[in-house]
Amino acid sequence: MNFSKIYALGLRHIYLISNSLPRIIDLIYWPTVQIFLWGFISKFFTLSSDYYSNTVGIILTAAILYDFLFRVSISFNMMFLEEIWSRNFTNLFIAPIKISEIITSLTLTAVLRALIGLVPAAIIAIPLFGVSVFKLGLPLLFLLLSLYLFGVTLGLLVTSGLLRFGPSFENIAWASLFFLAPLGCIYYPIEVLPNSLQFLAKGLPLVHIFEEMRSILLNGTVDYLDIIKSISISIVYFVLGVIIFYLSFLGAKVRGTLINMGE
Repeated sequence: MNFSKIYALGLRHIYLISNSLPRIIDLIYWPTVQIFLWGFISKFFTLSSDYYSNTVGIILTAAILYDFLFRVSISFNMMFLEEIWSRNFTNLFIAPIKISEIITSLTLTAVLRALIGLVPAAIIAIPLFGVSVFKLGLPLLFLLLSLYLFGVTLGLLVTSGLLRFGPSFENIAWASLFFLAPLGCIYYPIEVLPNSLQFLAKGLPLVHIFEEMRSILLNGTVDYLDIIKSISISIVYFVLGVIIFYLSFLGAKVRGTLINMGE
């Protein structure tokens, strides 16, 4: 694996972001809107429910973590789509670039795009609503790692669909996370789900991540075993995502559809 090629691929997308004010605003705008929306909604909940002792903190922290997951996934997809929209996709494979280098570049650059939106939103939540995601302490890093791996996995699966079905699969990129959100138990405990769905939900890292987040904020206790479980599940999905991506690429190569990806 050539790290200079990985750096060059990543630098292309960094230049696209840094030299485009609309792109920067887009990265910051939506997470900020989420903070305002869920901040006011959770404040309303405090007037109508006593389930949480800290409703605003619980829901707003969940919104910030979920938005990080969403941004990682959508950033991976967006950078891949940028190559298709700019008719540059075929050029990548004319150059001596390996699939592993493309995946690594997109994976590393995705976290940068996600942080551009996450950090301002997390900072804004502190003075406006008195909520700091940083109160999670050291476990926050591990929770973000698990979310990051799973977000990249979803990005890999969507880009695999783009390779298999072409740009017509683009709409799935925007909806991919919403398919799993109900089972992720982001804003509510897993007990809310029917028993049959609870079994499926436990196979996702999201349940373990957000259950642990609530446990830390409500009880002040950290179950590192649950955190390790979430990271392990994310790694399994990540490996599966890489395999599916390779299979989709090889299939597109055999069918000769790579040359039409920009059309």
